[in-house]
Amino acid sequence: MTPALKRGMVSLLLIATFLDFDPLSVVLFGSLNNEAEARVGRPATPGSVAGVARRTTRRTVRRTARYVAALPGGCARVTLYGVSVYDCGGVYYQPYSGQYVIVVFD
Repeated sequence: MTPALKRGMVSLLLIATFLDFDPLSVVLFGSLNNEAEARVGRPATPGSVAGVARRTTRRTVRRTARYVAALPGGCARVTLYGVSVYDCGGVYYQPYSGQYVIVVFD
């Protein structure tokens, strides 16, 4: 064996040691990585706590085209998803330009 070949093999072994190289995974799986990279708990994964909390609390308030000048009787002011609205028996109203608009939470 020539000295250059010996140095090359030693260098390759050192690199493989520091990189946690698994030659068997290359032969069997065709990849240097022998484990799945999916991690539960990351924000973009469906099972993550952050993702579930974001999907359950992020709601949009959509104004309808129906306006009223005065609220019906028995309305209570409530806060839903961070938005202050009037609850009138399950129908929600929001003040808008001197009148009230019916809003829907999507």
